[in-house]
Amino acid sequence: MLRPGTGRAPSGIRVYRCPSVVKVPDFPALVSLAGFATVPPMNGNFTKEEPWRIFRIMSEFVTSFEVLTHTGPAVTVFGSARLSPKDPYYEAAVKLGHGLAKNNLAVITGGGPGAMEAANKGAAQAKGKSVGLNIELPHEQDGNSYANIPLHFHYFFTRKVCFVKYSIGFVFMPGGFGTLDEFFEVLTLVQTQRIPKFPLILFGRDYWKGLLSWMKARLEKDGMISPDDLNLIAITDDPEEAIEIILDYLRRVGAPEQTPKAFS
Repeated sequence: MLRPGTGRAPSGIRVYRCPSVVKVPDFPALVSLAGFATVPPMNGNFTKEEPWRIFRIMSEFVTSFEVLTHTGPAVTVFGSARLSPKDPYYEAAVKLGHGLAKNNLAVITGGGPGAMEAANKGAAQAKGKSVGLNIELPHEQDGNSYANIPLHFHYFFTRKVCFVKYSIGFVFMPGGFGTLDEFFEVLTLVQTQRIPKFPLILFGRDYWKGLLSWMKARLEKDGMISPDDLNLIAITDDPEEAIEIILDYLRRVGAPEQTPKAFS
């Protein structure tokens, strides 16, 4: 269940917190139901025992699925945590998040600072659903205060599932390794038809043009990808154009009526 939180938030924005870990209260019963021959560790730190780590993983899926199922159609915005509020791309992400929320689309980000904060900020200012999927990192990534539906993850792979499972479009602001990782993973899911041909939008022509040129000159030329694969990607410098690409997809195709193959 969601419950009102106590974290900082912009004026007028109601923050909800959900538990980062769902506790499994009755280990003996679970052992019996699962048919395990071993007994759970009695020191309470079951994550140190490999067979029991599954419950921590399961808790992240259960919590996030319960929350995100009720957000409605969403767009995930990726981008660097290092983006300064003074950067033009930051302001563009604010406009993007605001415009998506005004069109009744939830905005999902990684929940951190930079581009993620900017998109969450725009969605929150539009009084929309502003989702932040934060992750525990060695150098702690504080969750931004504009995510009014915050979720906290220990595992990257459970977080990745939630980025994709509930989204009907993806926007990639300028970013580093994390953004590239998400871009190629989502692109691969679309290319292999594990998820529908959702809009994949690179934001910032000057930033992304070198990567696209290399993909065409090496991957396409050498036959590593099909000639039409690069057509799966759109590129723009305009938040309004990015929003219109997504809205046009919804008008033509609509939200998926069935769970994509990747999650079924």
